[in-house]
Amino acid sequence: MKRNVNTLIKYLFLIVAAFVSIFPFYWMIARATNTSNQIAAGKLTLGNQLITNLQQLFSNYNVSLIMWNSIKISVITVLFSLLITSLAAFGFEKFRTRSSEMIYSLFLLCMMIPLAALVIPLFKMMSGLHLVNQHIAVILPLVNNLFLIFFFRQNFKSFPDGILDASRIEGASEYTIFFRIVFPMMRSTYAAAAIYAFMNSWNSYLLPLIFLQTEDRQTMTLLISNLSSASYVANYGVQMTAIVIATIPTLVLFLFMQRGFVKGMTGSLKL
Repeated sequence: MKRNVNTLIKYLFLIVAAFVSIFPFYWMIARATNTSNQIAAGKLTLGNQLITNLQQLFSNYNVSLIMWNSIKISVITVLFSLLITSLAAFGFEKFRTRSSEMIYSLFLLCMMIPLAALVIPLFKMMSGLHLVNQHIAVILPLVNNLFLIFFFRQNFKSFPDGILDASRIEGASEYTIFFRIVFPMMRSTYAAAAIYAFMNSWNSYLLPLIFLQTEDRQTMTLLISNLSSASYVANYGVQMTAIVIATIPTLVLFLFMQRGFVKGMTGSLKL
């Protein structure tokens, strides 16, 4: 009897947790299919205004170009961020010196500095390089992701030094060891880091707001922000439609890489 009660409590908890997790997505999709008046009235069921909301959104904004801008920024950021941070973390972990530990500790301290405090120096630097209103001005600060350096180093701690020593005895260079041995064996870690880097770049709002000054350069986060302040009466249906569209790339990426994400977050090493 006690076992049945424990099982019932466990399933009730899982049902409540699943509802809390899924309901915001359903709420977002349901709002995208209704008009502003229906949303203001508190309607929670699916409506028939999705096509109308899509037509209004695409007729007033170049959504395809804005989506391309966000995808381009995010993909380039992910590729360069994974390469640079993983190389840095590998060097910090496998080539330790007293000075490298001091530099690494300084990097960890820099994680405490909020991004808002760096906006003015970053803008002056990008302005001096004539990169304002260019996507690279958003990409460069996002590539230097200190958390990913910390994340990769923690995972590289479990990588056997014996494999590295054996590869060096066979005459492999350090770059060959990294790209042909370390990288394939740490694919789950890279999958988890890729999802984090993509979400960090895709959801970035402050940097695009500061650096991207024309409509043809803006990202989805700026579009959603503009929709909320475009007029005195907000069109909630169109706003929710834009949010649904903005959610799709992250959702697709996670669905394709969720197994690697789970393994990577637990420090999986494929031996």
